[in-house]
Amino acid sequence: MATSQLLDIFLIAMVAGIVLFRLYSVLGRRTGHERPPQGNLRLTGNAQTDAAAAIADGKAVPPAVPTARPTDPVAAGLVDIALADRGFDKDHFVSGARSAYEMIVTGFAAGDRALLRSLLNDEVYAAFDAEIRGREERGEKIAFTFVGFKDVKIVGAVLKGRTAEISLTFAAQFISARTGAAGNVIEGDSKSVRDVTDVWTFARDLRGRDPNWTLVGTTSDERV
Repeated sequence: MATSQLLDIFLIAMVAGIVLFRLYSVLGRRTGHERPPQGNLRLTGNAQTDAAAAIADGKAVPPAVPTARPTDPVAAGLVDIALADRGFDKDHFVSGARSAYEMIVTGFAAGDRALLRSLLNDEVYAAFDAEIRGREERGEKIAFTFVGFKDVKIVGAVLKGRTAEISLTFAAQFISARTGAAGNVIEGDSKSVRDVTDVWTFARDLRGRDPNWTLVGTTSDERV
């Protein structure tokens, strides 16, 4: 009887040993240097989106968010805008503002109201339209060539509720001449380059559907 019990215990021990060995072979031994499971990440091509997805799934710890704000008001304003609009990129914005500036000054000289209407808010458009209408009534024309920029930089940035406003200084160069109804030159010179410095402010509703920025304010040391 005792021999039979010992034999049963021996067989059970052998089976348990085989099971443990199989488990060890499949799972391996943890050393603290294992790679995390690859199935926990959703690859979207965007590291920020991937991290957010992992956090939402409870598989990652959110990174610490710095609480210190830049002391420079322009930098602080840009941070506020970037936090409110994750798609905002400062360099891309400046590039777009340069293109908009050239289009607007060229359109203003040509009296292109349709172009200006799409890029200006109501107040600025009314001022530009009044200037164009005055030239038309006096029979004046403008010969205008945009030469280029000497410098463009952001000088102001602020988030007002849901509206972002960014001001830039444009140091630009034109060739322009205003002529009267008789063809006489009233202002400028068609053969010389003029240096002009403008400070323009663009705005956008960050929660609106329109992704475009519009010109909402202008100051200038010269007019075309």
